[in-house]
Amino acid sequence: MRGTLRKILLAFLALGALAALAYHSRRKIHLGDFTWSRFIHTVSQANVWLLLLTLIAIYACYALRALRWQRLSRYLGPTTFVDVYSATVMGFASIFILGRAGEPIRPLLLARKSHLPVAHMFGVWVFERITDFAAAVALAALSLLVFAGKLADAGVNTDWVDHARTGGWILLSTLAAILVFVVYFRLHGAGVLERRLTHWHRAGGLKGWIASIVAGFSEGLQAIRTPSDLLMAVIYTAAHWGLVALAYLWTTQAFASAFVHSEMNFPGAMLLLAVTLVGSALQLPGVGGGAQVASFIALTTIFGVEQEPAAAIAIVLWLITFAASVVVGVPLLIHEGLSMGELRNLARAEATAEETGEHVSLTGVAGGRSGGASGRRG
Repeated sequence: MRGTLRKILLAFLALGALAALAYHSRRKIHLGDFTWSRFIHTVSQANVWLLLLTLIAIYACYALRALRWQRLSRYLGPTTFVDVYSATVMGFASIFILGRAGEPIRPLLLARKSHLPVAHMFGVWVFERITDFAAAVALAALSLLVFAGKLADAGVNTDWVDHARTGGWILLSTLAAILVFVVYFRLHGAGVLERRLTHWHRAGGLKGWIASIVAGFSEGLQAIRTPSDLLMAVIYTAAHWGLVALAYLWTTQAFASAFVHSEMNFPGAMLLLAVTLVGSALQLPGVGGGAQVASFIALTTIFGVEQEPAAAIAIVLWLITFAASVVVGVPLLIHEGLSMGELRNLARAEATAEETGEHVSLTGVAGGRSGGASGRRG
């Protein structure tokens, strides 16, 4: 009974921490006249039902990620949806808590929950990141090239769209090059390159890290063995990012009054999402969360939204699409017996393993079950 009360208390503390982070996040966007009271006023005028729908959509996105992960790892061993889904949510909560240092924790947790080798989980994770990058490129290219006419309805300056089309063609060419490389690498180059990098694995340092990334990518591609595997990976990825774009659309439509001379539509939400993903990857130094800043810049410079509502929308987008993972993720981490200190130790151990080309073992972490043998990515 005491343990249950402790978990409930910690869950409430997690919610409190989320509220505190919402307050702190306003400082990520530097506006001289932006105040907490104005933020509250802007959010109070939003459509709460659309925001709740967005929150449900984000947790549905975690489900799509879990289904995609199950498909990609089906040749490695059996998995259950519940285990993969819980590990996915815990993994994103870990990234929120620890920042970029928490990135490797998700495949570690997935290996632990599924009882599969850590090295193979990292291979699937690397391939997953490649597919997500390709999806971001596709979103930007589609919005700029296919749905360019619809962007004007979302408030985007037509002159800006005309200039940005060149960037859209560059992005589309980049996506095509990525697909060609992946296909060639899967069919011909993986084994040859891996053999040539054997001595890099032993060298450690930067060479060992590069060799580990290549090996992880190669292992991840082993998940694609038939045309149906590739088709399902594309379907799950498209469904996931399409639903995320809908979440962005619903969030911005919840603040409909901010778009004075326009109305946000799906192509506009796709473009906003693509810009935000770029900011998230960059993690701009000196200004805090790159995703928030990128959303703010896109809303003000591309969509013509005033600074105050743009800042509020950017913060709410960040809270719902990213920070909300801690609401469920932190209690799950506590249930697994993983404290914040143990998560940091996992992240540091994996960072050290990156330098030597080896992975950490999950045996005995927090008294949990063994998550598979440690070993080399190659």
